[in-house]
This record gives sequence, C-alpha cells and structure tokens, in this order.
Amino acid sequence: MFDDIRPYRDDEVVPVIQRLINEPALQASIASYASPKLYRFFPTISRALVKFSLQWKLKRFTTVDAIQTEVAKYLHKLIKKSTDGFSFNGLRQLDMTKPTLFISNHRDIALDPALINLALFKCDLTTVEIAIGDNLLSKPWVADLMRLNKSFIVKRNLATKREMLTASKSLSAYIHHTLTDTNHNVWIAQREGRAKDGIDKTNAALISMLLLNKDKQQSIAQYLEQLNIVPISISYQFDPCDSDKAKELATIEATGSYQKAEGEDLKSITQGILGHKGQVHIEFGTPILGEYENSKAIAAEIDRQIIKNYQLYDSNIAAEARLNDQNEIKALPSYLTERLQPLNQDQQRWLLSMYANPVLAKTGQIKTS
Repeated sequence: MFDDIRPYRDDEVVPVIQRLINEPALQASIASYASPKLYRFFPTISRALVKFSLQWKLKRFTTVDAIQTEVAKYLHKLIKKSTDGFSFNGLRQLDMTKPTLFISNHRDIALDPALINLALFKCDLTTVEIAIGDNLLSKPWVADLMRLNKSFIVKRNLATKREMLTASKSLSAYIHHTLTDTNHNVWIAQREGRAKDGIDKTNAALISMLLLNKDKQQSIAQYLEQLNIVPISISYQFDPCDSDKAKELATIEATGSYQKAEGEDLKSITQGILGHKGQVHIEFGTPILGEYENSKAIAAEIDRQIIKNYQLYDSNIAAEARLNDQNEIKALPSYLTERLQPLNQDQQRWLLSMYANPVLAKTGQIKTS
C-alpha cells in the first residue's frame, strides 16, 4: 500500500544501502566533494575509495531508527559548526502522545524538516515523515537516500489534471493513514518551493489536498482533530542561499522566467546545510482545531501563527530600514554587507527584500491572506 511514495521500511534498509554503495553517481558525488583534486586526476581510484568507505561505514545500519540516530548526531555537529546557536520553543506545551501534522514555512530544502527532527529528537519524541517533491528526486539514488530517512514522495511532474488529482488523493490518503493508522508524525511545507522572497504564505490548495480524504459525513472540525495540524515558524538569521535566490528573483523580474542549471537543487541543498546561518530558532504553534469555513480559512490561521511566531533578527530589522531609507538607518550586519557586494542593484534589492519582508508581514504591511 502506497509503495510508490512511502518511506522505506526496516526490511528494505540493507538492500537499499547496498544499492547505494554500488551507485557510481553517488560515489562520484561524494568523491568530488570530499577530495576534489584526487577525483579530478584519478576519478576511478577516488570512486573506489568512496565505495570502500561506504561499505565500512554503512554495514552496521539495518533499521531506519539506526539511520535516524546517526543523522541526528551528524546534524547536531553540523548545527554547532554552521550556526551561532539553535533554539526551539513551544514543543513541550504540545500533547505529543497524539501524532501531529506539522506545517511550517519553507526557507531551506533540507534543513527545515531536519531542524524540526532535531528538536523532536532532543525531546525524545518520534521524528517526522518528510514530504519531498519528486522534482528534487531526478536521480534514483537521491530518492533512495531520502526514503531511507523517512521521506515520502509528493508527485508534481505529472502530465494531466486527472493524474494530478489521482496523485493528490493518494497523497491525502497516505498522510491521513500515517497519522491515524501507523501513528507517525508528518511534516509538509506550507507551499510548494521555498519562499525565496521571504514572504511566508500557505497555499490553500495544500489544505484542499489534505481534505480530499475527508469522509463526506465528517465535518471539517472532526477531520482537523484527526490531522492535528500544528504550524511551525522557522527563523534563520542568515540564509546561505540568499545571493542565489536574489539572482533568480531578479532574473524572473527582468525576463519573466528562470531556467535552473543542471544540479542546481543539489547545490542549494549542500549550500544550505553547510553555509553559515547565524542564529536559528523554531517556534511550535498550537493545534488548529474547531470549525473552519473552508481551506482558505485554515490557511489563514496557519499564516497568522507562522507570522506571529516568526523571530526577527538584526538582519531583518536592518534590511527593512535600509530599503525604506529611514532617517536612522541601522547598520547592516557585516555578513549582509559582504553578500551584497558582488550583486548588481536589482539583485541587492531582492536580497534585502527577502530579509525585510518578515518585518513587513509582522507589522501588517504585507498581507498573506
């Protein structure tokens, strides 16, 4: 059931890991990152060394929980190295004996759900199953890696409306099944794609998808109680991908479109994980319960909580002041000054806007609903 989209189970871990160890593209990807000079001159030897290393390191993993525990250790070290502090709040006030559907704003492809998992792990709570779009899974080995780490697939690259509706119904049923039958927590972003302009807005179509599995006899309130939706605000002081996002937004503004380069998503994932992020905070909201008129009303409540709980940093305040040319312009953090230097005027405006827009949303100058 749901075999085409669900995460891998324990009995599938060993064969999938062996398939990954033998995957030349994965070997090449790791070798080119870990030892670029060796890989450039001796690619065959470099891949062989990676394969040997993977066999030695991965042979002890036989369950999903074992993989998750190892990922948590790595993530903890990574956060210490790439941030100036990671904090979270509101989680201990939730009743986590009931499986929860977390819906958050979306700034980083991989880190958003990873940080939520880290917060849950620190509180000895069950981690989430992660929704990931198939646009990020163009290579089978990437899909294998993600599905080993409790990710399920959101099908987006479909040709017809009928196929899209069928996929949406299946996804809605899978999320409900995961929450109510297998009793696992779930994470999904509030919209498809990252909020590259810094405006966090829930797509009402996402909520409509979640409601597709609702029995006609059920009220929205009854179904919401089963979904147990909790909004989450993720706040990064700095975005390691900010200049790339600014260039993309400026290109779209100037030409009306933007064509991604080969491997751009993988580059963004790596950059987001390893790049400097300053302070990072996660604020867990409160469950969305009760009767709502429609999907738009539910989306509006998610937006209200995310914006209310978003933590503003000096990067946000200074960027908003600089854009609005206020009398007492706050000095930009040195990080932002450095990021602005190689950009042209339009790109600089977009970079400052992505940091300033959370301030405007909080003060009601940007309407998300």
